[in-house]
Amino acid sequence: MQTRERNVQQRPQDEGERSAPFVVPPVDVFENESGITLLADLPGVPRERLGVRVDGDSLFIEATAASSGPDNMELVYGEAQIPSYRRQFTLSRELDASRIEAALKDGVLRLTIPKLEEARPRRIEVRVG
Repeated sequence: MQTRERNVQQRPQDEGERSAPFVVPPVDVFENESGITLLADLPGVPRERLGVRVDGDSLFIEATAASSGPDNMELVYGEAQIPSYRRQFTLSRELDASRIEAALKDGVLRLTIPKLEEARPRRIEVRVG
């Protein structure tokens, strides 16, 4: 996945990372002058089972959905699978990874990644004469 200016790129998974089954969550990426907003669908994931981290120029999203059943009952047989989500992106150098903001609401993770000040467009005043 790439934005118009290639600020965020999806990185393929390494062979060693394929040992555990996981779901690749669908993601939408929006861009404006101030930065990138990334929306990831993570249905059934509570805050305590969500991990977002930056390592170098890589952004990692890892999460596990919570199983829900009736209170005070034990599961004796179940066919539903609880998905684990994983997605990795490469961040552009013009993004400020130290100022990423994250919010989880209704199964949607919103990451706001601002651009570095020097990477933002600016108007230059032209003086006469």
